[in-house]
Amino acid sequence: MAALRILRTRALLVSPQLVTRSFLKTDNARTPYAPTAVHTTPQNQNAGQSGMMASTRWKFEHMVTLAMTAAVPTAFITQHPLLDYVLAGCLTLHGHWGMESIFLDYMPGKTLPKVANSCLFGVSVLTFAGLCYFNYNDVGITKAIMMLWS
Repeated sequence: MAALRILRTRALLVSPQLVTRSFLKTDNARTPYAPTAVHTTPQNQNAGQSGMMASTRWKFEHMVTLAMTAAVPTAFITQHPLLDYVLAGCLTLHGHWGMESIFLDYMPGKTLPKVANSCLFGVSVLTFAGLCYFNYNDVGITKAIMMLWS
């Protein structure tokens, strides 16, 4: 008899009716998991100043990262000048998008991130131009790194 009472009390402790009545004393206690309406519009999903949807930009960032994972080993194995230019573009884009997201996330105010992004755009253009100049007039990115290792 005592064992039956213990089983009944344990069954009551984990029953959904008891949990709903004792812990959820709100107006919607009958339906504690009511669906919530979420409204999204393309205007709310725009990423920064570019006007591109955030999901589209995220896809481009991941495509560049995947291109880098293929381009870096291939550039060191084949040492072709075209791959040095692809590597220069991928490295510059990867660094630019990373720093831009850091500026947007961690810089306070409205004008400071805009100034920082403008400076970042200039630095990214100069970086890409410098890497292309180095690829054209010197040994290239991959051969220069291999010369540093040897």
